[in-house]
Amino acid sequence: MTDNAPPVPAPDQSRDAPPTPASASASASASASVEESGPLRLAVSRHIRTLQSGYIDPADRAHSVQALARLRRGVGRQPTETPDLWGMVGVEAFHTAYLARRGRPAGEAETLRAERSAHAAVTLWAVHQQSNRSRGMHVAGGPSLGTAVRRLMSGTDADDPVRKRLVRAGTASSLDVLAQRLRDLVTLLRAAEVPLDYGLLAEQLDQWQRPGGPGQVRQAWGRSFHAYRAPNPRTAKDGDVPVVQLETAANEMRENE
Repeated sequence: MTDNAPPVPAPDQSRDAPPTPASASASASASASVEESGPLRLAVSRHIRTLQSGYIDPADRAHSVQALARLRRGVGRQPTETPDLWGMVGVEAFHTAYLARRGRPAGEAETLRAERSAHAAVTLWAVHQQSNRSRGMHVAGGPSLGTAVRRLMSGTDADDPVRKRLVRAGTASSLDVLAQRLRDLVTLLRAAEVPLDYGLLAEQLDQWQRPGGPGQVRQAWGRSFHAYRAPNPRTAKDGDVPVVQLETAANEMRENE
């Protein structure tokens, strides 16, 4: 991905829609996919699901609102800089899942990558979920980053700045810079209520830290971005983004530049 990439054409309206909770079979398939994934993806997905349920549930809302406010302050920072978030990003669940899957404890390098990745993913989700108490913005088995960003694009002149945000994220020089740039994208996704699979994002952030990882992650984001096809308006489902929300997201992005 580079800023010199040609403009992305408007999404084709004739092919498959992105993953949505439209059917019980689709939901079961997504759940099975998460269960079969790596320990980090599984741990982060389950951890966010618990936090998300508490945030949406009125009975547990006060505690969850405070927790999400603390998590948001950790975006773009190292886990070692935010000791008040220890125990809040799902690392314990990662160690449990790792031991169950691999039959041995995670090594130091694996643990360090997982800590950084879980911290970034969970704090970004907290930004994404902010003030939305009716719909969860983490969907296990849901859209990847490339797909989610493509869903923001409406086929107008406002699309190119959105695409460039994804390009800038893909060319980040470090995980900290990447987290900051992802926050810009997440803010747009929040305005349009486009969900994201944060378990998958955590897994990709882990991959980013490995030799050759940034290129592989960029490729995955680019592939899912270009593969997305918008649903036919006549068959649009609840998870699809209305044009008015797309315009709101684009306006918010321009105001923040």
